[in-house]
Amino acid sequence: MTRIFPNRVEPLACPFQRRQLAALSRLADVKVLGVVPWVPGASLIGDRARVGKLCRVPAEDTIDGLPVVHPRAPYLPLAGPWLSGVNGPLYLAGLVPHLAALRRRFDVVLGAFLFPDAWAAQHLARALGLPYAVKAHGTDVNVIARWPSVRALVHATLRRAGAVIGVSRPMLDALAALGAPRDRVTLVPNGVDRALFQPRSRAEARAALGLDPRSKVLVYVGRLEQEKGLHELCDALASLEARAPKQFTVALVGDGSMRKTLEEKRDAGLPLLVAGARPAEEVAQFLAASDALVLPSWNEGTPNVVLEALAAGRPVVATRVGGIPDVVSHERTGLLVPARDAAALAAAIEQATSRAWDEDELTRAAPPGWDRSAETLLAALERARSVHA
Repeated sequence: MTRIFPNRVEPLACPFQRRQLAALSRLADVKVLGVVPWVPGASLIGDRARVGKLCRVPAEDTIDGLPVVHPRAPYLPLAGPWLSGVNGPLYLAGLVPHLAALRRRFDVVLGAFLFPDAWAAQHLARALGLPYAVKAHGTDVNVIARWPSVRALVHATLRRAGAVIGVSRPMLDALAALGAPRDRVTLVPNGVDRALFQPRSRAEARAALGLDPRSKVLVYVGRLEQEKGLHELCDALASLEARAPKQFTVALVGDGSMRKTLEEKRDAGLPLLVAGARPAEEVAQFLAASDALVLPSWNEGTPNVVLEALAAGRPVVATRVGGIPDVVSHERTGLLVPARDAAALAAAIEQATSRAWDEDELTRAAPPGWDRSAETLLAALERARSVHA
């Protein structure tokens, strides 16, 4: 169960979650509770806000062969660090109507995001007489779990879990520090669709996307939000443009609250291509067209686009945060810089686009496919069941 899962309204959301669970469903019986946030009167808002758009999500669906139920969970908007604790019981209330349909069908409950998802998963599991496992991703560990209203709830959730799953080694340490028993913390790396993300002709990809074959192209893939370091990226690009006019282009693949600001910067002359959210096939094409992936986030887990860039034979320019240093070897498969440092980011972009990279070394640094990831996840879930027995 998780809020971070695609649906009919947001089909491109959290593709890594969909791919991993779809691979898991080839090994075990899986049912996804893709929880949808809801507030009273949401349907009256219509498409003016996300919560209104989500009213169009069907109650049940099939996504990538996965049976998905979309419970509606009430929540307190803009709760922030001091009030978010109330969203746990509200989230759980949205699951209660589904209890009867879940009884005597499954062996373990997986909560995929620390709060409120995993917190609610433990209570759902208790009602069903089942063990539960927790899967963390990044922002939930690095930001949300440290909020005053949530910290104790996360600690209790982790302490009682049969298995606590992280996607990088630094995340495992962070989960243990938050209360997870060290002997129950396990690494389950994400996978990559190696058939889709592989080295391709840069010239052909640029021609297909209409990108200047002479430009140095950086690609950013992710949410267009301030905490992703996009102000610093724009400052770095402006600095490069001042020194070397019309030599660099940054393609932004994704959507979010900063989109209008970024489009205004583009219209003012900054060499940005604001491409919006794109399906995986087009993300692969943008990576193929690039000289490097750029990811200047303030906080991260292990972003799957980093793994996809490596699989595509492209170096990574990113901040030294979260699990990124676990998968990007500085100077060998990319360049790492401090977060919120536009000058260092500009220098790294310039360096990364001015040297030759060993494509074979880059692709070797990427993980195997999603089937291997799902096998490791299944083993962790089986351990959670054995702890409970």
